[in-house]
Order: sequence, then structure tokens, then C-alpha cells
Amino acid sequence: MNTPISAPKDEPAELVAPSFKEAFLFWLKLGWISFGGPAGQIAIMHQELVDRKKWISNDRFLHALNYCMLLPGPEAQQLATYIGWLLHKTRGGIVAGVLFVLPSVFILFSLSYIYMAFGTLPWVAAIFVGLKASVLAIVLAAVIKIGKKSLKNNVLIAIAILSFTVTYFLKFPFPALILTVGIIGIIGSQFFPSLFLAGKKQGGATSLVDHAGQHSQSSSLSRNVMLLAVFVVLWTIPFLGLYYLLPGSIFATEAFFFTKAAFLTFGGAYSLLGYIAQAGVEQYHWLSSLQMIDGLGLAETTPGPLIMVVQFIGFLAGWNHPASLGPVLGAVTGSLIATYFTFLPSFLFIFLGAPYIERLAGNTKMSAALATITPAVVGVVFNLGVWFGTHVLFPVEGFAWFSAILAIVSFCLMHFYKVGIIAIIAGAGTLGLLSYFLGF
Repeated sequence: MNTPISAPKDEPAELVAPSFKEAFLFWLKLGWISFGGPAGQIAIMHQELVDRKKWISNDRFLHALNYCMLLPGPEAQQLATYIGWLLHKTRGGIVAGVLFVLPSVFILFSLSYIYMAFGTLPWVAAIFVGLKASVLAIVLAAVIKIGKKSLKNNVLIAIAILSFTVTYFLKFPFPALILTVGIIGIIGSQFFPSLFLAGKKQGGATSLVDHAGQHSQSSSLSRNVMLLAVFVVLWTIPFLGLYYLLPGSIFATEAFFFTKAAFLTFGGAYSLLGYIAQAGVEQYHWLSSLQMIDGLGLAETTPGPLIMVVQFIGFLAGWNHPASLGPVLGAVTGSLIATYFTFLPSFLFIFLGAPYIERLAGNTKMSAALATITPAVVGVVFNLGVWFGTHVLFPVEGFAWFSAILAIVSFCLMHFYKVGIIAIIAGAGTLGLLSYFLGF
């Protein structure tokens, strides 16, 4: 049962703490409905966790999101891991992070096999047309909700607009943007505290783990050393197994490449996609450029992180270069390697950094920085939404009227009539399939 939390003044009084079973079932469900890449997934988590279930406050959600947006790798999966850690410590973070990805592993593997064995299926594509339209509506609704709660004056609104402009039109690196607006917030708060600390209270903020009466996790040196040791073991054993059991194959190279990408590529899934696409196609020749585009389309239309396209790349790498395994077993091996070595570092980033980030929740300078970072995140999420929307509404054949109408209807149902996300997604997918059979 949900247990009311005695929240501090800066947290909503109705905040509740779920049981581990409740959280487990939610993360499992989220893994199956988290369509739309990072923008859609962040939107779904915000609506479910902040607005509907009230397991975490808006400030705590944005505090975690700001940190995850700074990390290399898939920010939405890292955000789920962070919130899972807040709710139920390490086991909660592991469950949230794994279940966020696991359904898409099975779905994308099946679609990858169909793609290689039979080609694309029109009726499946039609379902995903409907799903993408509903996700576009979810993203727009989330930007409006988060914006209303965080854009409290004209300065913060201007920062959000500027952040969208420089990221969308100028391709300004997100880490550099965050650093810049954070410094602006710290300096601006010294001269105009009413603008940069609007609604912020000093001190007293602790993690949701503490609110729920659970002991917070230590950030001691011994814990950090143990975490690093566990990570090294979890990375080294499978890597050495691939290197020695499959000598001369691509699989050890694949493991090292995706680990490097997970550590070195900042700016979220979209920046990572460019790097791995170029390397997979031009450097390693694991797949063709047309196959890479098709793989991105499959990843966009399945639940889970958009970066799950790495599984498609790994699948084709193993299918085309199976060594002694044969195409199917080689594809299974390649897809699992790509997924495992891409997401493993994300757990390390969260479990190492989250305790320190939580300690800064009540820090005045951190509050000032977050006061400007959060509008920047709103601008970037809107940027991701526009990027996604252009692909949904302007496919190769022209403007997609069906998708546009479905997106508008989905948005109205959610925003004005409070229809749930699952109903919206299921209805949109069904209408997409119906449009195919009716010949629209």
C-alpha cells in the first residue's frame, strides 16, 4: 500500500512512498509503454510519477533529470535508474534501469529478425504511425506541464527559449549549455535573487529515501571503491570470454566500442546516434547506411530508449559477421553485447553520483544553478520534441495529415479530459492499424 510521507515544506504534502512491489510493477509497465525516445519517455515518467502517482515531487524529478542530462549515454534510462534508487536504494535502481530496457530488447530483436528475414511489414508500420502521433502529444503535454512549474518569470522563460534556439538551430553542445546557464544562475542569484531563486527554499531538502523513513545510502570511499570493483568485474569477465572464446571475431571489438561510446558521448541519445552510426557504417562496416536508417526507424517506434538502435546495429553486425556461430546465433550474440556494454556504465554513473547530487539538493548555489538549468532542460526537451515531431509529421511522402489529427486529438484528450497514457497509446495504435486496413 502507498504510505503517506511526512514531507518538508518544499515537497507536496500528498507525496507517497510505494512498496517495492508497486514500484516493480510500474517499471515493468513503463518498459512496455515508453515510446517516443527520450522526450516521450521523460514526459511519460513525469506524468506518471509526479502528476498521477505522486511518488516524487516536481522539484526532485527535475533535480534528477538535470543530473542525468549531464551524463553521457541514455538520459531517460538513467533517470529511471535514479528515481528507482531514490525509491528503493540499489535494488530499486537496478530494477528500474533493467526493466526500462528489457521489453524493447525482446521487441527490437523480433523486429530485427523480421527485417532481415522477411523485410518490413506494412501493417506493423501502420500501428507505429499511430503510436508516434500519440507520443508527440505526450511530449507537448509534458513540456507545458514542466514549463508551468519551472518557468516562473520572464528571465527563466527567456533562458528556455534561448536554450531551444541554440540547441535546435546552432547544434550547441548540451553539456556546454548546462555549464553556461548554471554559471549564469549562480552569478545572477547574487545580484537578483528574486529572479534566480524564485520559489526556492534554502536548506532542509533531503532525498525521497529519507522522507520515506529509509536510511540514505552512504557516499563513502569504501562504497565507491566497491562499486567500481563490481563494475570492473561485470565488464571484464564477459569481455575476456568474448576475446578468448571467439578469437578473431568482431564481438570483442563490438564490446569495447559500445563501452567507449557509453563513456565518451555526451548530450544524450541523439548525439550518441551520430557517433555510433558513423563508426558502425564507415569504420567497422557492420551494416549499410540504409540499414542504419531503417534501424533508427525501428528503434523510434518501439518502447524503450532510442539508443536501443545499438541492439539493431549489434544484431546486423552479428548477422553479417557471425564467425563460427552462424547468422542467427551471431545476431543474438551481437545484439546482447551491444545492449549490455552500452547500458552497464549508466548504472555506475547513477550509483556513484546520485548520493552526492542528493546532498546538493538544499544547497543555495546549487538551487541558483538549477533555477537556470531547469528552463534549459525545458528548452532541450522541446527541441527533442520538435525533432521527433518533424519525423512524425513530415515523412518522405509529404505532410502526414492522419498523424497530425491523431496527435491533436490525443493531446486534447490528455490535457483537457485527463485520459490516461495507456489508453491514449493503445487507442492511437489501434487507429493506426485501422487506417491501414481502410486504405488511408
